[in-house]
Amino acid sequence: MATSQSSSDNALWRNLFSQRVIRKGTVEEVLSKVPAFANLAPRELKEVAAIVHKREYRSGEPVFYQGDPGLGMYIVKDGEVSIVIQGKDGNERELALFSDGDFFGELALLDESPRSANAVCKTECTLIGFFRPDLFELIEKNTTLGIKIVLKLAEIVAQRLRHTDKELSKVKSQLERLQAQEGRNSNDKEKGSAEEESSGKKE
Repeated sequence: MATSQSSSDNALWRNLFSQRVIRKGTVEEVLSKVPAFANLAPRELKEVAAIVHKREYRSGEPVFYQGDPGLGMYIVKDGEVSIVIQGKDGNERELALFSDGDFFGELALLDESPRSANAVCKTECTLIGFFRPDLFELIEKNTTLGIKIVLKLAEIVAQRLRHTDKELSKVKSQLERLQAQEGRNSNDKEKGSAEEESSGKKE
Protein backbone atom coordinates (compact mmCIF):
# COMPACT_ATOMS: atom_id res chain seq x y z
CA MET A 1 0.00 0.00 0.00
CA ALA A 2 2.86 2.34 0.93
CA THR A 3 4.60 1.53 -2.35
CA SER A 4 1.45 2.34 -4.31
CA GLN A 5 1.08 5.65 -2.46
CA SER A 6 4.74 6.48 -3.10
CA SER A 7 4.39 5.79 -6.84
CA SER A 8 1.29 7.96 -6.96
CA ASP A 9 3.12 10.81 -5.22
CA ASN A 10 6.09 10.50 -7.61
CA ALA A 11 3.78 10.63 -10.64
CA LEU A 12 2.08 13.73 -9.22
CA TRP A 13 5.41 15.52 -8.68
CA ARG A 14 6.62 14.53 -12.16
CA ASN A 15 3.42 15.93 -13.65
CA LEU A 16 3.73 19.20 -11.71
CA PHE A 17 7.42 19.52 -12.64
CA SER A 18 6.78 18.83 -16.34
CA GLN A 19 4.25 21.68 -16.43
CA ARG A 20 6.94 24.11 -15.28
CA VAL A 21 9.68 22.98 -17.68
CA ILE A 22 9.91 23.74 -21.40
CA ARG A 23 11.42 20.77 -23.19
CA LYS A 24 14.08 21.44 -25.82
CA GLY A 25 13.08 21.05 -29.46
CA THR A 26 9.35 21.40 -28.80
CA VAL A 27 6.91 23.90 -30.26
CA GLU A 28 6.68 25.40 -26.78
CA GLU A 29 10.39 26.19 -26.85
CA VAL A 30 10.06 27.93 -30.22
CA LEU A 31 7.06 29.94 -28.98
CA SER A 32 8.90 30.94 -25.79
CA LYS A 33 11.50 32.80 -27.88
CA VAL A 34 8.88 34.87 -29.74
CA PRO A 35 8.13 38.23 -28.03
CA ALA A 36 4.35 37.71 -28.28
CA PHE A 37 4.61 34.57 -26.14
CA ALA A 38 7.89 35.12 -24.24
CA ASN A 39 6.20 36.11 -20.96
CA LEU A 40 3.84 33.13 -20.86
CA ALA A 41 4.19 30.39 -18.26
CA PRO A 42 5.07 26.86 -19.49
CA ARG A 43 1.46 25.79 -18.89
CA GLU A 44 0.21 28.69 -21.04
CA LEU A 45 2.75 27.95 -23.78
CA LYS A 46 1.51 24.36 -23.84
CA GLU A 47 -2.03 25.64 -24.33
CA VAL A 48 -0.97 27.82 -27.28
CA ALA A 49 1.16 25.02 -28.77
CA ALA A 50 -1.91 22.79 -28.84
CA ILE A 51 -3.73 25.06 -31.32
CA VAL A 52 -0.97 26.33 -33.64
CA HIS A 53 -0.23 24.76 -37.03
CA LYS A 54 3.16 23.35 -38.03
CA ARG A 55 3.90 22.85 -41.73
CA GLU A 56 6.84 21.94 -43.94
CA TYR A 57 7.60 24.06 -47.04
CA ARG A 58 9.84 23.37 -50.04
CA SER A 59 12.52 25.79 -51.18
CA GLY A 60 10.90 28.40 -53.45
CA GLU A 61 7.40 27.66 -52.17
CA PRO A 62 5.29 30.75 -51.36
CA VAL A 63 3.82 31.17 -47.90
CA PHE A 64 1.48 33.91 -49.09
CA TYR A 65 1.22 36.42 -51.93
CA GLN A 66 0.99 40.21 -51.94
CA GLY A 67 -2.73 41.06 -51.86
CA ASP A 68 -3.81 37.82 -50.13
CA PRO A 69 -6.11 38.22 -47.11
CA GLY A 70 -4.15 38.50 -43.87
CA LEU A 71 -4.94 35.39 -41.82
CA GLY A 72 -2.29 35.35 -39.11
CA MET A 73 1.37 35.24 -38.15
CA TYR A 74 4.15 32.77 -38.95
CA ILE A 75 7.14 31.72 -36.87
CA VAL A 76 10.23 30.25 -38.55
CA LYS A 77 11.20 27.04 -36.74
CA ASP A 78 13.80 26.08 -39.36
CA GLY A 79 14.92 27.65 -42.64
CA GLU A 80 14.79 31.07 -44.29
CA VAL A 81 11.82 33.08 -45.57
CA SER A 82 12.21 36.09 -47.85
CA ILE A 83 9.73 38.98 -47.78
CA VAL A 84 9.56 40.42 -51.28
CA ILE A 85 7.58 43.29 -52.77
CA GLN A 86 6.78 43.62 -56.47
CA GLY A 87 7.07 47.13 -57.87
CA LYS A 88 4.98 48.73 -60.59
CA ASP A 89 7.79 47.97 -63.05
CA GLY A 90 7.41 44.25 -62.31
CA ASN A 91 10.78 43.96 -60.57
CA GLU A 92 10.98 42.33 -57.15
CA ARG A 93 12.83 43.78 -54.17
CA GLU A 94 13.65 41.90 -50.98
CA LEU A 95 12.50 43.79 -47.88
CA ALA A 96 13.56 41.31 -45.20
CA LEU A 97 14.97 37.83 -44.63
CA PHE A 98 13.71 35.79 -41.67
CA SER A 99 15.42 32.74 -40.20
CA ASP A 100 15.16 30.40 -37.18
CA GLY A 101 13.16 31.98 -34.37
CA ASP A 102 12.00 35.02 -36.38
CA PHE A 103 8.33 35.81 -36.94
CA PHE A 104 6.33 37.79 -39.50
CA GLY A 105 2.76 38.69 -40.45
CA GLU A 106 1.70 39.41 -36.85
CA LEU A 107 -0.35 42.46 -37.89
CA ALA A 108 -2.85 40.10 -39.53
CA LEU A 109 -3.89 38.86 -36.07
CA LEU A 110 -5.18 42.35 -35.30
CA ASP A 111 -6.12 43.59 -38.77
CA GLU A 112 -7.61 41.77 -41.78
CA SER A 113 -5.92 44.03 -44.36
CA PRO A 114 -4.42 42.28 -47.42
CA ARG A 115 -0.77 41.19 -47.32
CA SER A 116 1.52 44.02 -48.38
CA ALA A 117 4.26 41.72 -49.75
CA ASN A 118 5.07 38.16 -50.85
CA ALA A 119 6.58 35.66 -48.41
CA VAL A 120 8.66 32.97 -50.13
CA CYS A 121 10.78 30.19 -48.62
CA LYS A 122 14.42 30.56 -49.72
CA THR A 123 15.25 27.13 -48.28
CA GLU A 124 13.31 24.14 -47.03
CA CYS A 125 11.36 25.48 -44.05
CA THR A 126 9.33 24.45 -41.07
CA LEU A 127 6.88 27.19 -40.12
CA ILE A 128 4.47 27.50 -37.23
CA GLY A 129 1.24 29.34 -38.04
CA PHE A 130 -0.92 31.14 -35.49
CA PHE A 131 -4.11 32.44 -37.12
CA ARG A 132 -7.02 34.70 -36.18
CA PRO A 133 -9.47 31.81 -35.59
CA ASP A 134 -6.87 30.25 -33.25
CA LEU A 135 -6.62 33.50 -31.30
CA PHE A 136 -10.41 33.84 -31.05
CA GLU A 137 -10.69 30.22 -29.92
CA LEU A 138 -8.07 30.86 -27.27
CA ILE A 139 -9.87 34.00 -26.05
CA GLU A 140 -13.08 31.96 -25.70
CA LYS A 141 -11.38 29.16 -23.76
CA ASN A 142 -8.98 31.27 -21.67
CA THR A 143 -9.82 34.97 -21.84
CA THR A 144 -6.94 36.04 -19.60
CA LEU A 145 -4.36 34.24 -21.74
CA GLY A 146 -5.90 35.48 -25.01
CA ILE A 147 -5.97 39.10 -23.86
CA LYS A 148 -2.38 38.81 -22.61
CA ILE A 149 -1.28 37.77 -26.12
CA VAL A 150 -3.37 40.49 -27.84
CA LEU A 151 -1.86 43.21 -25.64
CA LYS A 152 1.66 41.98 -26.36
CA LEU A 153 0.93 41.85 -30.10
CA ALA A 154 -0.38 45.44 -30.00
CA GLU A 155 2.84 46.48 -28.25
CA ILE A 156 4.99 44.74 -30.90
CA VAL A 157 3.04 46.30 -33.78
CA ALA A 158 3.31 49.75 -32.17
CA GLN A 159 7.09 49.34 -31.78
CA ARG A 160 7.48 48.32 -35.41
CA LEU A 161 5.33 51.24 -36.58
CA ARG A 162 7.44 53.67 -34.52
CA HIS A 163 10.57 52.18 -36.08
CA THR A 164 9.02 52.57 -39.56
CA ASP A 165 8.13 56.21 -38.81
CA LYS A 166 11.74 56.89 -37.77
CA GLU A 167 13.06 55.29 -40.96
CA LEU A 168 10.61 57.30 -43.07
CA SER A 169 11.70 60.49 -41.30
CA LYS A 170 15.33 59.68 -42.09
CA VAL A 171 14.52 59.05 -45.75
CA LYS A 172 12.50 62.29 -45.91
CA SER A 173 15.41 64.26 -44.41
CA GLN A 174 17.85 62.71 -46.88
CA LEU A 175 15.56 63.58 -49.80
CA GLU A 176 15.21 67.16 -48.56
CA ARG A 177 19.00 67.49 -48.28
CA LEU A 178 19.45 66.07 -51.79
CA GLN A 179 16.81 68.46 -53.18
CA ALA A 180 18.47 71.42 -51.43
CA GLN A 181 21.88 70.38 -52.78
CA GLU A 182 20.44 69.94 -56.26
CA GLY A 183 18.88 73.41 -56.00
CA ARG A 184 22.23 74.93 -54.98
CA ASN A 185 24.03 73.15 -57.82
CA SER A 186 21.42 74.37 -60.28
CA ASN A 187 21.79 77.96 -59.04
CA ASP A 188 25.58 77.71 -59.29
CA LYS A 189 25.30 76.50 -62.89
CA GLU A 190 22.91 79.31 -63.81
CA LYS A 191 25.19 81.84 -62.14
CA GLY A 192 28.21 80.46 -64.01
CA SER A 193 26.39 80.56 -67.33
CA ALA A 194 25.28 84.14 -66.70
CA GLU A 195 28.85 85.20 -65.89
CA GLU A 196 30.20 83.52 -69.04
CA GLU A 197 27.52 85.21 -71.12
CA SER A 198 28.29 88.59 -69.57
CA SER A 199 32.01 88.10 -70.15
CA GLY A 200 31.40 87.20 -73.79
CA LYS A 201 29.42 90.37 -74.40
CA LYS A 202 32.21 92.53 -72.95
CA GLU A 203 34.68 91.03 -75.36
